[in-house]
Amino acid sequence: MSSTTVPKAVLYHSPESVWSSAVLLALEEKGYAEDEVDLKLVDLAKGENFSVSFLRLNLKGTVPTLVVPFKDSLSDDVESRYKAVTDPKAIVNLLDQSRSPLSRTRTTSTAPAPSLAPATVAFSAASNALLEILHAEEVSPDALILVNARDGASLKTLASKILPQVVGRQKALKECISEAEAGKVQASEKVKKFWRDKEADTAVLLAVLSAAEKEESALDSTEKVKRAEFFTKATGAWAAVKEALVKVNKELIGPYALGDQLSLVDISLAAWLRSVVLLAGAGPGDDGSTAVGKLEGFLGIGLPKDFQVVDVRRQETAAVSKLAGFWDAMSERASWKKTFV
Repeated sequence: MSSTTVPKAVLYHSPESVWSSAVLLALEEKGYAEDEVDLKLVDLAKGENFSVSFLRLNLKGTVPTLVVPFKDSLSDDVESRYKAVTDPKAIVNLLDQSRSPLSRTRTTSTAPAPSLAPATVAFSAASNALLEILHAEEVSPDALILVNARDGASLKTLASKILPQVVGRQKALKECISEAEAGKVQASEKVKKFWRDKEADTAVLLAVLSAAEKEESALDSTEKVKRAEFFTKATGAWAAVKEALVKVNKELIGPYALGDQLSLVDISLAAWLRSVVLLAGAGPGDDGSTAVGKLEGFLGIGLPKDFQVVDVRRQETAAVSKLAGFWDAMSERASWKKTFV
């Protein structure tokens, strides 16, 4: 086996996945070369993450998914063996560990590989606590995208944005179920149940989105119940985000989560915060005070302005929230600009 055929990691990702963007940020921050990790796009709108071939890698059908060769199979003369890493936190942590002065991973990049791991036990505990908040299921940004509506008008807007994706998802799931029942594809009972459960959940969402153009008075009794349940779910999701936002802002040191040095938790926070800020109506080019301010207005809260930043144009300092300072610090980084701009 030649050196050009040494196995590489493969990252399955999607631009529709918030946590995929976190992994892309990590790749940039760690200085991986473009030829060190194969990037494979997964079309969520077509339900490619529900295919049998993808579920063999990740039975949850989620992205990002990183498939990596075992370290004892990296040699040219050893048959490659792989494992799939499906937890976004674990993927970022693995990328951090796999490219460092101490790692034995082959690398073609000459870029610096700064460690993202917290430097002390105390910082590690603080980082883990923040990561637990950000990755909690109830504040999942990918789930929030699907229920980001509070009233009839915003529901119409949401439907115009995501209805085609939801229709495509349901179509893919129905095809998977149909082909399995006809014996055209081999699937375990566990996989079949996964498809049926996902299709049932998708059907509920699709029913609400399909009736989005109807005024409340035009809905039948079933549609009214489903819309009310949808709004209740959306309200609960944003309430959870509000609680998480207050906790995170309180725990930040600034400008990054643990102070002056970028760390693992900042990768997740950057992706999460950008997603919820945009869902609240801010623009991707807004500065920190404007972006986080719009999020505060959307949630009906006011974060303490207890972090000092320097206004270069006015040659003076200004007090902003820690999250606003974090937004400004991250948005200036090359990784942010490459991943999001």
